[in-house]
Amino acid sequence: MIQQIGKVVATERAPSTVDEFYFWTQKNLIIKPFDVVKVKHIKHSTTFGVVEEISHITDSASSLAGFISSDFGDVDATTNTDRIGMNYVKARVVGNTGSIYTPVLDGQPVSLANEDDIRQALGLSDIKHPVPCGYIEMYEENPITIPVHFNSHFLIGPEGAHLNISGISGLAAKTSYAMFLMKAIQDKYIRNTGGMNESVAFVVLNVKGRDLLGLDEENDELNEADREIYLQKLGIPPTPFENVKYFYPYAKNFESVTYGRDFEGQRGAGKAYQYAYTYESDKEKIEMLFANVDDTNETMSSIVAQIASENSEFSSVTQWSDFRTKLGEYKQSGNTGKDKEITVLSWRKFSRHFNRVFEKNHHLFNDNIEDIKGGVRLQDAIQKINKNDVLVVDIAKLSEEMQGFVFGDVVSAIYDLKLGQPVEGRNEDDIPSKIIIFIDELNKYASKDIPKNSPILRRVLEVTERGRSLGIVLFSAEQFKSDIHDRVKGNCATHAYGRSNAIEVSKSDYQYVPAVYKSMMTRLEQGEYILQNPIFRSLLNIKFPKPIYRQFKNG
Repeated sequence: MIQQIGKVVATERAPSTVDEFYFWTQKNLIIKPFDVVKVKHIKHSTTFGVVEEISHITDSASSLAGFISSDFGDVDATTNTDRIGMNYVKARVVGNTGSIYTPVLDGQPVSLANEDDIRQALGLSDIKHPVPCGYIEMYEENPITIPVHFNSHFLIGPEGAHLNISGISGLAAKTSYAMFLMKAIQDKYIRNTGGMNESVAFVVLNVKGRDLLGLDEENDELNEADREIYLQKLGIPPTPFENVKYFYPYAKNFESVTYGRDFEGQRGAGKAYQYAYTYESDKEKIEMLFANVDDTNETMSSIVAQIASENSEFSSVTQWSDFRTKLGEYKQSGNTGKDKEITVLSWRKFSRHFNRVFEKNHHLFNDNIEDIKGGVRLQDAIQKINKNDVLVVDIAKLSEEMQGFVFGDVVSAIYDLKLGQPVEGRNEDDIPSKIIIFIDELNKYASKDIPKNSPILRRVLEVTERGRSLGIVLFSAEQFKSDIHDRVKGNCATHAYGRSNAIEVSKSDYQYVPAVYKSMMTRLEQGEYILQNPIFRSLLNIKFPKPIYRQFKNG
């Protein structure tokens, strides 16, 4: 049954346009932003609109009239006659059934849309390559719940790729939403319901506490209502991730470098390893320790190039201890090696920074990986990644410089793998066609304040600008979207906005978001996001269920 709620009103000051229209409703009707309405239009077509702003107006000429009518300011006074009043609603046009985009006419009836109308209006009908991304709840009275799906080709390529999630710490649940999407993607590709020739794998960096160190374990707090949402609304089995492997930083005192607590149990099950870096294999990566060091003259880069050169005095060095000794020699006056353009002061700056990071993280610089229990190089592990694998790399307890180093190493290893670098014992067909990287706190590696010459920023830019064609997809999260490098967020096809604050939503990144939606962003609930994606005709206010994997309360 069609529920008519009002009529279009077009005035000289607020005319209907091809983009928007206004209508009145009864003052007791409950309607809210993001609700979808429909209007009869010419040639038997229907125009759909999404509610943006709602005002209440009366026939009162001024506020003073209200004061006078209450017996000149008596708050207990009862007026003899209620003022004539109505709600005045602004709606944004999102479509027309006949592709007719002339303004809707004054006096035309406005109705609430039904489920099929909503799907058509928002671009949710006949989604190709569907991946669940949440559900929308429409209307307060006679509510409608509709599952929402991305077209995976606009989320992880080839049509569009990369996801950015923003929102304040804690309440925005950025990691939970990223994991929800990744679980939906993994389930889609494991079941392969569409007979796809593509495959997918995931590399996840754990940056906070134990957040992601139980992805393969059940969430024992998931109740029946939550499971019902997964199964009935979204079509996702309420089970944790499959094919998960954990990679922890190496140290003799395991607890000093990780919040993980069951390494032996996970290792016994064949799904936990410890990673470290050898000098011979990883010396070229030293530059990533200088990602946040301002190097406008590129002297640090020149030093790294000299260290990696086969013609330098460093070519005979095979151990980290010998490297530090050799580095000490270059700090001495008059000794700058063959490259006389690099000054002793530059070598001292390089040595000072490297030794500071090395001493904080000496356990990770280990030339005897084969002697480590479950020891691996991350690059080797990534080169062996299989379809539907989830590799969790723990960096939560590492220093900030070392976190960046590991992240840069992971991105570089994936990039090398997808560029077709030969890997012994692997055919190209065995390599997942798409690899999704998830990193929280992206601002540490790709903010506007990061030096332009940062090797890690350079790798992030390569992924966002060219990764789509290679099958490398970045899922990233941060508290404040406005801090992120323009080229990084500009290349993300999908944006998810969680709860933020008034200062953040006043920034230029939100200039095209309607004012009422900005206001809503400051009070979104946990498990609630506003989504922007090329296939949607409007911003969507979606909800998603509680995490499906184990949640750790402390640490």
